[in-house]
Amino acid sequence: MPASKVQPIPDGMHSLTPHLVCDGAAKAIEFYKQAFDAVEESRLPGPDGRLMHAQLRIGDSPLMLVDEFPEMGALGPKKLEGSAVTLHLYVPDVDATYAQAVAAGAEPTMPVTDMFWGDRYGQVKDPFGHRWSIATHMQDLTPQQIAEGMRTMPEGG
Repeated sequence: MPASKVQPIPDGMHSLTPHLVCDGAAKAIEFYKQAFDAVEESRLPGPDGRLMHAQLRIGDSPLMLVDEFPEMGALGPKKLEGSAVTLHLYVPDVDATYAQAVAAGAEPTMPVTDMFWGDRYGQVKDPFGHRWSIATHMQDLTPQQIAEGMRTMPEGG
């Protein structure tokens, strides 16, 4: 009997999926549910209670999480004293989502503002040290319009 054809990218997944290391992944799951209306799809606890794997969905996108495993080099941004990565989240109402994230415990790092590239945009840091940019696309602009908008920005902003 011939083997069935397996899809190289499973249904519901994208080519690129963030996989976050969190000091307290179970608490992070609850935070992401409150802050970003995440839906928990799966959770695999290990023998010691730490999460070996969890998967959420925010909007149409999967998000994977794991607890810190220092013995395997898996450390979250707090232990690393920061992260070079920002997760970008498009939503229908950036102001409402930003306020919801802050109410859930996120730290505001950039207020929501209309940006020169056509998005209304702000940034927060979650309680686990991960940085998030949140945006609603407001207008389609040409590359020339974006460049002109950038040139006319006030200094430092």
